[in-house]
Amino acid sequence: MAEFIMKALVKSRGLEEDYHIESAAVSSEEIGNPIYPPAKHCLSQHGVWFDPGKTARKVTAADYGRFDRIICMDASNLRLIKRLIPEDPEGKIHLLMSYTGTGRDVADPWYTGDFERSFQDILSGCEAMLRCRISPRR
Repeated sequence: MAEFIMKALVKSRGLEEDYHIESAAVSSEEIGNPIYPPAKHCLSQHGVWFDPGKTARKVTAADYGRFDRIICMDASNLRLIKRLIPEDPEGKIHLLMSYTGTGRDVADPWYTGDFERSFQDILSGCEAMLRCRISPRR
């Protein structure tokens, strides 16, 4: 959901040419799978466009060089990303909610079943990132 929420926010501000946004998994279990149906439903309810052909891919060490920021949804993701990308000399790796000043995890709908709460967390984190004027890739 985060990829498409951030893309929608960037588009609404006319900044699509300034940002390249992709989502990726830290584990292999969902690789190749499409967006989870309840996530699609939640995005649709909010009028957020998503690519119906999107499938999960895994983060690679090469992603560190490809992206200005690598944003994790929770502390577990952060721990796993550090196995894939053990060094962060440029300070690119962050928790999404750290931009809101809370530093807490995004509510995980896989465990809670509450996709709306996750949507709201992601939305607030993405809005906060844009307010912080994270460096777009040029």
